[in-house]
Amino acid sequence: MNKWIIAAWAGALLLPIGSVFADSESDAGHVEEQPLRMSPAQRQEKGIETAAVGRRALTGTITAPGEVRINAYQSAQITPRVSAQVAARHARLGDEVKQGQPLVTLTSVEVGVAQADLIETDREWQRVKQLGKQVVSDRRYVEAQVARQRAYAALRAYGMNKTQINALLQGADASRATGEFELFSPQDGRVISDDFVRGEYVEPGHVLFEVTDTSAPWVQAQLDPAVVARLAVGAPARVSRDGREWIDGRIVQLHYNLDTDTRTRAVRIEIEPGATTFAAGEYVDVELQTAGEDAALAVPTDALVLMNGAQTVFTLKGDEFEPRPVVTGATRGGWTEIKSGLTRQDEIVTQGAFLLKSLALKSQIGDSD
Repeated sequence: MNKWIIAAWAGALLLPIGSVFADSESDAGHVEEQPLRMSPAQRQEKGIETAAVGRRALTGTITAPGEVRINAYQSAQITPRVSAQVAARHARLGDEVKQGQPLVTLTSVEVGVAQADLIETDREWQRVKQLGKQVVSDRRYVEAQVARQRAYAALRAYGMNKTQINALLQGADASRATGEFELFSPQDGRVISDDFVRGEYVEPGHVLFEVTDTSAPWVQAQLDPAVVARLAVGAPARVSRDGREWIDGRIVQLHYNLDTDTRTRAVRIEIEPGATTFAAGEYVDVELQTAGEDAALAVPTDALVLMNGAQTVFTLKGDEFEPRPVVTGATRGGWTEIKSGLTRQDEIVTQGAFLLKSLALKSQIGDSD
């Protein structure tokens, strides 16, 4: 903006407003109000906030479509490690489960054999250990110990936990070797799949249950590699299913490999836990914050008002506000660059600028009467 235009504008604006800074007597003999002079208490009452002008890296935003996906880092699959038959289920699709909660009871011939083997080898080991090395040979002592450990490890490999094994060994009762055992939930979460029926014979690796923490899903967007280069892990992001209500989140991953079909890079966003419930596969809008450029003198965009055709901010000196015309630059992420008109020593109004504008214009109208 031409400096002569700014000077002329400032003179035209400040001349009528100057009267509100000086005390003047009315016909009734009382002092008129000074709308642009306020004490700290008055500013707080009217919701006017101020801050020092500073430099900051301006950031931009990118809007793109995204897809809700299961958070694989907060999910688990429950599968048998041995051929078995489903004896009973203890959870259903949609149930909220806790870590350590039994989900299904299985029965297996192989597990039954391993259970009997452990009972037998544990009994022998307890006998040998009680006799001690002074009575039995070193070879028998080691063989009994290794045999018991091997049988114990077999049951652990089949999926029985320590609590189940300890219960099996109580009383050394061979009738406990029924081949039944339970699979437990390894985490808190919700059952999102249970692809089996009671009585079904399942092989190792068959997914009986899938449990996930639905409170913190992933949202994935496919973007042009040049755009992804302007993003950073940890940068703020937002997600919305309707374009009106937005849920805060952050960028957690930038995929290295390109999608071979679309030639795009995936950007993974994690939303705040418990913010809302999204369904896996749901399409949403995402808003990503790009990395900042070089720091520039900037003010909140809400601090700017249009007066006499020019962008203006209100500065605070003591208890008095003064309109100051400025030359603006780029606006990104709610901040506007100031190219001239302010310095870092200035304190400006960051909230309540429109109120001050109204008071200033009102005082001009009063002076013109």
